[in-house]
Amino acid sequence: MKRAQIGSIVSIRYIGTLDNGRIFHSTEGGEPLTFVIGEGQVFPALEQAVTGMKPGEVKNIVISAADAYGPRLEENVIVLERRMFPAGRDLASGQKLSIDFAGGQSRVMIITAVDEERVILDGNHPLAGLDLTFALKIDKVE
Repeated sequence: MKRAQIGSIVSIRYIGTLDNGRIFHSTEGGEPLTFVIGEGQVFPALEQAVTGMKPGEVKNIVISAADAYGPRLEENVIVLERRMFPAGRDLASGQKLSIDFAGGQSRVMIITAVDEERVILDGNHPLAGLDLTFALKIDKVE
């Protein structure tokens, strides 16, 4: 049976959980995740974990926050005055907004708080600052 190595096309099934046990993503009931080892399509730590594995093999791994989405950064949180948004626009906590910045860059941010005077937006990835645990199984190695 062929083992995964750099350049291999690997298909895996996994359940991704957080430290509190909450599932953040799973391939159960869907298609496996397929990627080429060494092409940077997934976290390098995940590539390293599957290297050397063969089809049918299972493994539990933990990817630290630093090796996943990085730390939560306070500079990715901005506070805007409510008056900067159209008066009739409904804004609610948890809502995603695309914000245009100087220089033509845009970024999707999540409203974390809103009141009559201000809107707080968070541009961190929702999983930033969190360690990720994967229960994974190799489906196929090509």
